[in-house]
Amino acid sequence: MAEENGTVKKVLNGQRQHWQNMFSNKPEMLGTEPSDPAQKAAELFKKEGRTRILELGGGQGRDTIFFARNGFQVHVLDYCESGVETIARKAKELGVSRSITAICHDIRKPLPFDDESFDACYSHMVYCMALTRAELEFLSVEIRRVLKPNGLNIYTVRNTKDPHYGTGIHHGEQIYEVGGFVIHFFNKEMVEDLTKGFEIVSVDEFEESRLPRRLFRVTLRKR
Repeated sequence: MAEENGTVKKVLNGQRQHWQNMFSNKPEMLGTEPSDPAQKAAELFKKEGRTRILELGGGQGRDTIFFARNGFQVHVLDYCESGVETIARKAKELGVSRSITAICHDIRKPLPFDDESFDACYSHMVYCMALTRAELEFLSVEIRRVLKPNGLNIYTVRNTKDPHYGTGIHHGEQIYEVGGFVIHFFNKEMVEDLTKGFEIVSVDEFEESRLPRRLFRVTLRKR
């Protein structure tokens, strides 16, 4: 069992280099247009007057740039140096550098911000990366810590209705490695398990891309 756990840990840790390689070889692999969840999040942020945003897993910056262009101050974290460098370059080229702070950080570690620093947190398919349930519970606590009272946490995750769920290599829990990518699939019970200190505003199902990926968009409010 110890050897098996060590192998799983090695696989999960190896995702950092995998994403680094993908970002370096495919500068626009995630596209350039903002995602639908980012557009819906921006609508809610504007409605509630939320201006200081934390984005987790900014990737190559398509949602980060969108938020900045729409008047938000964005602090974005990604654990790939190439992703952070790409976001900073795009921000400079598009004249929104003053609205974006990009930092390389592993979200399995404490978030590098003071308590109650942000109006809202946003992440698109970060919770369903190579993170164990214990690491997700820790992340949820950290997000709550850095949010202001009544702050919003909006995240998306691939769910167990997704065509890739149950395929590829199983790495324990609801984690599968598909085509080199490690994915943690969520059911609604898991969404509910990660709401300590939050109230659920909504859990919406949607589809993305041609596969299609099947996801939850979860909106939480800090209690």
